[in-house]
Parts: sequence; C-alpha cells; structure tokens
Amino acid sequence: MGFIAFLKTQFIVHLLIGFVFVVSGLIINFIQLCTLILWPINKQFYRRVNCRLAYSLWSQLVMLLEWWSGTECTLFSDEATVNTFGKEHVIIILNHNFEIDFLCGWTMTERFGVLGSSKVLAKKELLYVPLIGWTWYFLEIVFCKRKWEEDRDTVIEGLKRLADYPEYMWFLLYCEGTRFTETKHRISMEVAESKGLPKLKYHLLPRTKGFTTAVQCLRGTVSAVYDVTLNFRGNKNPSLLGILYGKKYEADMCVRRFPLEDIPQDEKEAANWLHKLYQEKDALQEMYNQEGTFPGQQFKPPRRPWTLLNFLFWATVLLSPLFTFGFGVFASGSPLLILAFLGFVGAASFGVRRLIGVTEIEKGSSYGNQEFKKKE
Repeated sequence: MGFIAFLKTQFIVHLLIGFVFVVSGLIINFIQLCTLILWPINKQFYRRVNCRLAYSLWSQLVMLLEWWSGTECTLFSDEATVNTFGKEHVIIILNHNFEIDFLCGWTMTERFGVLGSSKVLAKKELLYVPLIGWTWYFLEIVFCKRKWEEDRDTVIEGLKRLADYPEYMWFLLYCEGTRFTETKHRISMEVAESKGLPKLKYHLLPRTKGFTTAVQCLRGTVSAVYDVTLNFRGNKNPSLLGILYGKKYEADMCVRRFPLEDIPQDEKEAANWLHKLYQEKDALQEMYNQEGTFPGQQFKPPRRPWTLLNFLFWATVLLSPLFTFGFGVFASGSPLLILAFLGFVGAASFGVRRLIGVTEIEKGSSYGNQEFKKKE
C-alpha cells in the first residue's frame, strides 16, 4: 500500500475532510442568509450568487468522488444528446438504487457547468438536515412530504417559481420515490399486479404525480427530459464511506434525451409514458447485467480542476488555524482544555458520521414499505 493510499484509510484524515466540509458549509450558509437582502432588490442576482455559493459546498463532495477516490464515470449516449448538456433547462429521471447515485449525477452536472444550479424534488425531512437542507432552502429547492394531497399546492408553487431561473438547471426526479430495497420492490410489484401494470425487475413502480406536475409546470422552460440509467461495473454497490476510504469505482450511465414536446400534455397519457419509460429502463438494466455495458457511444467527459482547487482553498483557510489552536491546547498542558478539545473532536466525528448516514440505504426512510399499498 502506497503512502497516499494509506492516508486515505486513516480516520484522522477523514475527520479533517469532514471538518473542512462542515465548517465551510456553515460559513456558506451564513453568507447565504446574508444574501436574502438581495431578493427584493434583484432576484436574479440573488440566484446567481447562491448558485456559486452552493457550488463551493457541493463541489467538495464531487472532489471526493473524482480526485480522492478516482472514480470514473462513463456516459453511453449519442453525440447530439451530449452536445446539449449544460445548454438547456432539463428534467432528469434517475434510478435510485445506490447510495452515491446522487453524487454520480452531481459529477456530471459539474463537468457540464450546472452543479450550482442543479435542482431536485426532495423529501421534506432533508430540509432540516444541517448544511444540505439549509443550502437547498436558499437554492429554492422544492420539498415535499410525499403525500400528494398535502404536497400539491406547495410543489406546483415551487415549480412555477423556477420558470424564470436565470441559469441552466437540471431538475432531478427520483420517480420511484425512495431507494430500491427488496422489501420495497416486493410490495411495489404487488401494486403493479393489482393495477395491471407490467412488473419491473430492477426498479420500483414509478410514482407519476411528481413527474406529470413537473412537466406541466415547467413546460415552456424545460426543453427536454434526460432519462439516466446508472449502474456500476463489477456488480459493485458503492457507498460514501467507500469513497471516503479512497475506493475507486467505475460508474456507467446511459443517457437518453426526450424533447418535452414528445411527452403528452394529458396527465393520464404522460403517466403512461412514464410507465413505459421505466419498462425500457428495466430492459437497459437487464442488458447491462448480461453484457456489462449499455447501448450507445461511450463518452468520458474530463474532470475539471475547480473542485480540487475549491477544496484546497477551504482546507488552507480552515485547517491552518485548527492546527495552530490544537498545538496551543496541548502545549498549555491544561487537562481541562485538552479534554474540551478532544470532546470537540468527538462531537465533530459524530456529526460527520450522521451526515454520511443520510446516504446509507439501510438507514433510509420506511417510505415505500407500506405507502405503495395506498392509492397514489
């Protein structure tokens, strides 16, 4: 094991990375709070500023994937589709099978210049997660309780508010509503059978309300829907902890572009279109599992240096005073100060581990275990 590889496995190094992310995030959130005064003066300027502030935080996670673990992401598509990336507002449909599927998506948004302005239809619980939810609040992320009767007005209002967004945005939808597990899949397929819908092998039954509402509200703003089907070579099931330990993965993403005008305007027909899309996604996953590849031309967009430079900037700004302070504490010889410092380190470790836990499948919500049995 080389020295760099050894460092990537050390807890203290992980703790320092987490410290940089958490403290820089709190600083960014405070700056975002201060930018609220810009909203009534110049809403579009407020949005552009917050896109860049969000980039400074999210790109630290992208740096871990691209530079720390060296994970490679390959696109399977066509040249005409790839040439549109970062040049239009789009809705993204992504399968929700892996702990780092969001991070692979962020990697692509970074490489095509839309990481800071990327959006998602997120569960309301994430709003209260420090750093993540707080940053999303200032980005006008649309949150939902995943109960359509309660979400309808909130979701429609949030989507319509994005109609004049000044920067190209990729709006992510996890149409399955929750991460794939065997239990959720079994219940989901029981619902599919009861509704006379074809069963899916690799996906949960898509929930259509969010998709049809997004298409309806963003029609005239969004140019297309990108269907993204993600898998990992070698049948790997990567995790954020694995990334933190420097494990390298190889992600493959099949991307298909559907112009928005090709999607029916009628809600029922649009829902049927989505169900058909997921049947196609299932066929793509079956092909990948059998042949180890997706159809289409392969593209490997090069990683950009900005994520690494951004992290090095924050590390320089934040770790220098931390090391100076820590040295002073131990040099003082005061048991009280030393215990207080070690307590701070322990609390920071706990906080970082809790943030990582948000991505773990086994600690995911119970949504889908029973909710599939209820009528959409």
